Amino acid sequence: MLAAISYPPIPIWEVGPLNLSLHGLFAALGFVIGGWLISREMGKRGFDTLKFQSALTWGLVGALIGARYFTVPGQLMAGVPLLEALNPIRGNFSILGGFAGGIAAGMWRMKQVGLPILATLDMSSFGLALGTVIGRIGDLAIVEHLGQETDVPWGYGVKPGYDLAPQHNGLECTEATVGADGFCGVYHHVAAYDLVGAAILLGVLFFVYRRYRLHYGQLFFLWAAWYGFQRFILDGLRFGMGDAVVGGFTWNQISGLGMGLAGVFFFWWMTRTQPVVTDEVDVRLREELEGSLA
Repeated sequence: MLAAISYPPIPIWEVGPLNLSLHGLFAALGFVIGGWLISREMGKRGFDTLKFQSALTWGLVGALIGARYFTVPGQLMAGVPLLEALNPIRGNFSILGGFAGGIAAGMWRMKQVGLPILATLDMSSFGLALGTVIGRIGDLAIVEHLGQETDVPWGYGVKPGYDLAPQHNGLECTEATVGADGFCGVYHHVAAYDLVGAAILLGVLFFVYRRYRLHYGQLFFLWAAWYGFQRFILDGLRFGMGDAVVGGFTWNQISGLGMGLAGVFFFWWMTRTQPVVTDEVDVRLREELEGSLA
């Protein structure tokens, strides 16, 4: 029987003053490939993909800012000094913050260039899910986001000499401290769970989009509800592993729960305020937006 999943991490490379890792590489690939998928779906519906590329560029800037500063409240509540928490280079980064910042900046640009916001967000849900899948491959490579100790056979087994991601330096060990099973410890591989969940979500989004008549905005808020609750559940496995905590929850859990609840509410609200998605409504939206910019 399989005792645990174990493989040597691919370490972070130091190139002069820079630290390079597969985490950053796959995050970038996830953004690019996710953006390509959104552009493809936007083009199928007849929307201006060049305008979307402009919104995507603004979304990238917003994502970088949001990923860094979304963690600040949690850090402050954990007792981190203000100036240290606001350091733009050092500190924690959050995928939920990246989503929030990227979506906010992208929406602002959509309005400026005349893209229908809800229709664009609906198509963006595909790219957000796919980008998460690809980005998490980098976390698996460097072994980041491990959770609490476990005895499940799909846990990640740390062996002597493994160079884990910096946040897990305390889990590394030597031959002198290895257990009878050959591991220093076995931990939930939360990044792997998140990858699997996002992959299932991507399939569900395409299934729902092709099989059901949705109202504008519902597909996006389905993504928000699913992924928010997914992060709430999975980050519970990371409690006590160094993440900022607020009472009995991590900051990411609180953020994920808020995202999930908002997604459920607005999924319902779209049925009361938005029309059903049709080719005719898409055409009318394009004409109205083009007229407003003329």
